[in-house]
Amino acid sequence: MFGIPKPGNAILLRCAMDAKREQTRRDVLKSSLALAALGAVGVPEWVLPPLEAAETAETFTDIPANVRWETPPDRRLLDIRTIDGPFTPASKFATTQHYGHPSIDPATFRLKISGLVDKPTALSLDDLKRMGSTDLVAGFECSGNRGPLNGLCGNGRWTGVPLRKVLQSAGIKPEAREFVFFGADKGEEDVQWRTQTFKIDVPFGRSLNREKALSPDPMLVWALNGEPLTRHQGSPLRLLVPGWYGVANIKWLSQIRVQADAYTGKYQTWWYRTIKGEMIDGELKYVETAVTHMNLKSFVARVTKVEGQHKVVGVVLGDGTPIKSVEVKVDDGPWQLAELDAATKDKYGWRLFTYAWNGASSGDHVIVSRATDTNGRVQPTEEQLATKKSFLEHNAQVPRKVRIA
Repeated sequence: MFGIPKPGNAILLRCAMDAKREQTRRDVLKSSLALAALGAVGVPEWVLPPLEAAETAETFTDIPANVRWETPPDRRLLDIRTIDGPFTPASKFATTQHYGHPSIDPATFRLKISGLVDKPTALSLDDLKRMGSTDLVAGFECSGNRGPLNGLCGNGRWTGVPLRKVLQSAGIKPEAREFVFFGADKGEEDVQWRTQTFKIDVPFGRSLNREKALSPDPMLVWALNGEPLTRHQGSPLRLLVPGWYGVANIKWLSQIRVQADAYTGKYQTWWYRTIKGEMIDGELKYVETAVTHMNLKSFVARVTKVEGQHKVVGVVLGDGTPIKSVEVKVDDGPWQLAELDAATKDKYGWRLFTYAWNGASSGDHVIVSRATDTNGRVQPTEEQLATKKSFLEHNAQVPRKVRIA
């Protein structure tokens, strides 16, 4: 699950990558063949190609020299400068979790469904696959994803079965209101109650209310980009809640408990919440809300140069609301429209954009993007989020510092 980086665990890192590197013709060929293979199974043709042989990446000066893209065994960041297609390979898909990586044998795996159901059951992977298989393109980010790296994210084609089909097969009782999803990952926690502290062994858990759980979009998935889930991605089964932050997409899903009462587990009630000041009836009040659907966000991923011209490539994430526009600003100049990639139009997949940066002069520059959706929501500035106390769900515009050679 995506979550809060542990204190001192840095998104500061040690293995710097050379942003000025050129792809060799062999690398380009490999990328092209990989994309062609994906196209054969129905992936739309990518209109933003990988780096061309003569295309070079300009240097971002806001990336720490000691950045570690992987912190085994718990965390991996996606180096967003390497984005060259619509789907993130499983080996690059960002990952983080709280209780390590349980190893589960797919052959003996059973998903338990219990509580307020007519038929408590335990389903194998084959049982789930016999209910039907469907694909859904969806991207998400960790609710703590922020800053110039923005590497706790990914986008992929997921294969699985709609959650509501599985729940309906068990028969949901009318009084059911809360659907709790437990992963096989667990750990000992200090749980406080008033002046007392208890040490309790707890699984990672999150819940959905009845309306969301029985809506068409949530899925139980067993494959990413046409391949079985890896251990890092929650093998053999995970929950996918399209348009929501990564924490909701429970990995190593082992049990669904249907109940009437609200679920109050640690990672739902205490850790994953946003504290923000809002004007209510003319008075500033601080409101605490659960981390659920993703806020509108865009960021610049790479800046490249080919034959004297510069191209900016970036990503838009959101809750599934269509994107109206993306704009890019260089230094103190005006906002300019970017071009949304025509091939990345899936409702819950990330949108990619390009901006032709003409006349870029040598030296240091600041470049930033902002997205607007069809509901009129505009990606906020850092200043507009000044009353937000917790760092989760941070979707401010991200100024990038880039040096043009």
